[in-house]
Amino acid sequence: MTSEPARGPVDATTTNAWGSLTELSKNLRPDLRGWFAADPDRAQRLSYQAADLHVDLSKNLLTDEVLATLVALADEVRLTERRDAMFAGEHINVTEDRAVLHTALRRPSDEPLTVDGQDIAADVADELAKVYAFAEKVRSGEWTGVTGEPVRTIVNIGIGGSDLGPVMAYEALEPYVQDGLEVRFVSNIDPTDVAQKTADLDPTTTLFIVASKTFGTLETLTNARLARDWLWRSLVAAGAIEDSEDGRSDAVAKHFVAVSTALDKVAAFGIDPENAFGFWDWVGGRYSVDSAIGTSLAVAIGPDAFAEFLGGFHAMDEHFRTTPLEHNVPVLMGLLNVWYVNFRDAHTHAVLPYAQQLHRFPAYLQQLTMESNGKSVRWDGTPVTTETGEVFWGEPGTNGQHAFYQLIHQGTRTIPADFIAVANPAYPLRDADADVHGLFLANFFAQTKALAFGKTADEVRAEGVAEDLVSAKVFSGNRPTTSILAPALTPSVLGQLVALYEHITFVQGVVWGIDSFDQWGVELGKKLALEIAPAVAGDEAALAAQDPSTAALIAKYRELRS
Repeated sequence: MTSEPARGPVDATTTNAWGSLTELSKNLRPDLRGWFAADPDRAQRLSYQAADLHVDLSKNLLTDEVLATLVALADEVRLTERRDAMFAGEHINVTEDRAVLHTALRRPSDEPLTVDGQDIAADVADELAKVYAFAEKVRSGEWTGVTGEPVRTIVNIGIGGSDLGPVMAYEALEPYVQDGLEVRFVSNIDPTDVAQKTADLDPTTTLFIVASKTFGTLETLTNARLARDWLWRSLVAAGAIEDSEDGRSDAVAKHFVAVSTALDKVAAFGIDPENAFGFWDWVGGRYSVDSAIGTSLAVAIGPDAFAEFLGGFHAMDEHFRTTPLEHNVPVLMGLLNVWYVNFRDAHTHAVLPYAQQLHRFPAYLQQLTMESNGKSVRWDGTPVTTETGEVFWGEPGTNGQHAFYQLIHQGTRTIPADFIAVANPAYPLRDADADVHGLFLANFFAQTKALAFGKTADEVRAEGVAEDLVSAKVFSGNRPTTSILAPALTPSVLGQLVALYEHITFVQGVVWGIDSFDQWGVELGKKLALEIAPAVAGDEAALAAQDPSTAALIAKYRELRS
């Protein structure tokens, strides 16, 4: 198919549903205790299945009328039309005139898809086959370094989506990593990052993956050069190569590969373009973990498990694409976020995985959600008419319980929270006769119960608490939560979770009328950094060109730098 011009966004605030939601919110007096007492089937009615994920929305500040009106809002802003346009490859990323086809990365290879005259399905299958062949070479020991030793450590060098996705997935799927292999991740341009990640490595068994689509990202290329210098020095010191141009060239060829489409720049760095894995401009960085950006993960867990990972994405894609809106989990969760942001004055959203392996998942979602929906203009260039976006944050339970849950339970702000858990742990350990995972999940169940139903003053008094302490020990309840429960943290389940939040983010963007797939807001700071760098290095003319505050800070830095 060919691209179709994107229709302008519907101003959600002009819809009938928006007006109804405004009135419903004004009149809503949340009473989760009362709602559950009056409706014994509430939990069953407001729980849904999406692939392997059981999702309970019943503890949200939600009535049947609110839910029906949110679904009506989705209809009025033409959500299904926009969704179908995305899956079909229309150029819904209008500011960059691009299709948005991360979903094509996980389609079965026998499902044809042609966009802008290009056989997308064949392109994806070919690149994936190339990644899998490389992964098997490394895993089998066929790929060796300059001394003939197999790879034992892979260092992924990237930033943003080229780091957050792979490191999150690697940590989540650690039980699936092949014995004898380790992946480390370097992203920060702070030289401490690359120094610490390489400090104890054996250069003869280390392989670097430089992940940068354009092979021009400042942080990534700086770290890649630092890693290359470390490799050369270390191999020379070990007597593994001669300190010569040929020796250095051979080292890079055998210890570096790239994820990039800029093959000329890859070759100039010293990497054989045959060892470069590409992806396409219709894949945004924060949507790219299931592309060649996931090469380090594919090596670590193997092609079979990576294929299961992709299958999980696709299962959630199909749920989102085919399920009626009133039972569609990403749609309902996205609409609930709109409800809280635009009608219930919520500014943040907590993601609380009760699974240690998901400890990087909240950080991953920060880029996915805030880079996508942190916008103040709509996709036609006009100003937004609503508040957009929310601050996503979180930590694994039970760590967070001993840190910030006080604010969620008894603070003055509404903080919707998603609780995520798995029934079967990777490490089913016992403490004497106690199942430790059962104890862990008792906290998962207890926290959402406490947030929903709280504790009244009379219940506190009944515990014998002195009257002057009663108010401090009252919990208001009516704190909204969503519970997501999966059988186990398999590659498929992880793919489902990531795709779930991708589509939640999409739904919110459609309601707000924004382009969730560009990220112009990150460009200005990067451009200014390049302009300021000469001043930091000592260029007086560049320093004089700065504003007074920036100039003073740079001067102080230069004074303090020993």
